[in-house]
Amino acid sequence: MALQKQYERQGTGATNGKDKTSGENDGQKKVQEEFDIDMDAPETERAAVAIQSQFRKFQKKKAGSQS
Repeated sequence: MALQKQYERQGTGATNGKDKTSGENDGQKKVQEEFDIDMDAPETERAAVAIQSQFRKFQKKKAGSQS
């Protein structure tokens, strides 16, 4: 319970976007991450197709609701 109150105190307070910590300057630093993903694996291809399918459905639904 004490940890929750401490967390709430840290999370409160107005910020105007000018206060930046060192972790928020990631846009200025170009960090390239390495991924160990086998792009030729059948599971990767199935996952990509599923993601693309869901995205197309989302775009279609989004376009239908705007008309």
